[in-house]
Amino acid sequence: MTDTDTQARPRSRSVLVIGGGAAGNAVTVLLRRSGIAVDLVEARADWNATAGSGITLQGNALRVLRELGVWEQVKSSGFGFGSVGITAVDGTVLHVARDIRAGGDDLPATVGMQRPQLQQILIEAVRASGASVRLGTTAEIMGQDSAGVSVRFSDGSEGRYDLVVAADGLGSATRAAIGISDKPEPTGMAIWRVAAPRPTGVTRTDLAYGGPVFIAGYCPTSDTTLYAYVVEKNRDRASIAPETYADEMRRLASGYGGAWPAIAASITDPEKVNYTWFDRMLVEGSWHRGRVVLVGDAAHCCPPTIAQGAAMSLEDALVLAELLTASDAWDASDAWDAWDDDLLQRYYERRIPRVRAVVEASVQIGQWQLDGVRDADVPGLMGRTMTMLKELP
Repeated sequence: MTDTDTQARPRSRSVLVIGGGAAGNAVTVLLRRSGIAVDLVEARADWNATAGSGITLQGNALRVLRELGVWEQVKSSGFGFGSVGITAVDGTVLHVARDIRAGGDDLPATVGMQRPQLQQILIEAVRASGASVRLGTTAEIMGQDSAGVSVRFSDGSEGRYDLVVAADGLGSATRAAIGISDKPEPTGMAIWRVAAPRPTGVTRTDLAYGGPVFIAGYCPTSDTTLYAYVVEKNRDRASIAPETYADEMRRLASGYGGAWPAIAASITDPEKVNYTWFDRMLVEGSWHRGRVVLVGDAAHCCPPTIAQGAAMSLEDALVLAELLTASDAWDASDAWDAWDDDLLQRYYERRIPRVRAVVEASVQIGQWQLDGVRDADVPGLMGRTMTMLKELP
């Protein structure tokens, strides 16, 4: 090999991904596919200790999962369907609407699945990608310059990377460390969730608006399971003893008919009930500072009123990886320059209109309910948003 060959060959890039949730796992798999060295650190020692019982994945999320190479596993683990029912409090079906196939006609409109199963599928994809994974480990940004980012890990080791991807969620310590002051803000609503056996006949999401709570709904997650949820005005979390969670959710669900009596009867274990507030956040201006860039919930979050939180995180990972791995995109020189900074700004500018529309629509639907607006055009807003999401991110 000549000196000229050595000088011409681009130096191998290294990336640290902080956080092993949907966004972090997805960007890791996509970057590794292009041969980029990736270290992933996850603060939890149990990588699949995910909160929540189930997840609704609409077509645009399925489109990204197919790109990750895990669609077949998702399809076999989840429950696909193509419509949503609106019911009265007593369970009477008032209307059934066909869901928009936001991922294209070759994918289901919606797949419900148990959240831990989705996480396990993504974990296995990360392992298969050859990325280096460290669990029970946090990372602190010590400084950065034009040549890289210096990081110190909680085990005392240190590292140096060309890029750090902050996928460390709503309470992202990395977001704060790089000087972005945005924090999640409560919207005024909260949700109770639980996994339950799927009653015979439940083959789609059904939603009841009004009654004892704002929304009572459920989503099938397999041939034998579903997850159920009730949405109410948020309360002081300290005032609700965790050991009463099952009793409280069962009480709230008892006011609904149809499939709900069977679902409510199965809500007996408080450790399987999850209670969380709805939050909103949207970082404006840019999602990066130098060589550190935010993805997923670290950059934005919204209530699950149109079930797009995970989808937006997965799309972030896809777009960022696409820009970084384009053949002429990521400059091969050692120094970080304006061109590289522009690449990360283009990531933000490509994502922000789409994410903003989802955040605003999700918050608006909840606000209408908080305000008691009886003639709110919820179906119209949902339809317009989902139609927009049919376009590629």
